[in-house]
Amino acid sequence: MWKKRKPAIQIKSRGELDVMREAGLVVGRTLQRLTEAVKPGITTADLDAIAEESIRSAGATPSFKGYQGFPACICTSVNEEIVHGIPSPSKVLAEGDVISIDCGAIVDGWHGDSAVTVPVGEITPEEHRLLEVCEESMWRGLAAGLAGGRLSDIGHAVETYVRGQGDYGIVEEYVGHGIGTEMHMDPAVPNYGLPGRGPVLVPGMCFAVEPMVNLGTAETLLLDDDWTVITGDGRRSAHFEHTFAVTEDGPWVLTALDGGARLKDA
Repeated sequence: MWKKRKPAIQIKSRGELDVMREAGLVVGRTLQRLTEAVKPGITTADLDAIAEESIRSAGATPSFKGYQGFPACICTSVNEEIVHGIPSPSKVLAEGDVISIDCGAIVDGWHGDSAVTVPVGEITPEEHRLLEVCEESMWRGLAAGLAGGRLSDIGHAVETYVRGQGDYGIVEEYVGHGIGTEMHMDPAVPNYGLPGRGPVLVPGMCFAVEPMVNLGTAETLLLDDDWTVITGDGRRSAHFEHTFAVTEDGPWVLTALDGGARLKDA
């Protein structure tokens, strides 16, 4: 009886990475526009319209719209919503909210995927710190994506940083992923775990690193819309994500407008 082989991780050529970089820049510029648009009184449907115009005007296609039936171009997750929130004209942002915006785009069949969490006006110091910890943990994970390392080094770096900052909940049910000719590809990239395990990282591999960190419990609940995931205790959550490529010269952050320059300076 034949043993079932584990799916191989897609390896991209330099030319294919260049196209993924184009998709990544579309995503990065769209998220920049959306971040600037976030303010009290705007609806999440307004943000979705901005995203669709930004992506399509760049000659790209939204990755999310129609994906497994998802009805919008971005995910907009507000306050206790962790991920996969559906934009709505009735969801009006208010002073003191936080919103995670997740965005994907396709250029010539290749994907980019990134997310940011943005304060709406003034938020509390505790919430500011949550956003800082989550974003920095993402960068720690990206920095661990070195050729010759192991896949689990990424999640270990994320978890080690978060655990060192306080009693935060690291979401385990929703993780990062491989990316390329599909938005979600093998392997999964957890935000926790021991180092030195899993596949060896080689140039041409691409992954999306996306920690989701909660102020309270790591427990999650799925709402009746079968998309929106919320925290189990109703406290707030943050979510940051970048797509990167493993290269001989270190991680190339395809969805960062500067390519992840901070990693070169570290």
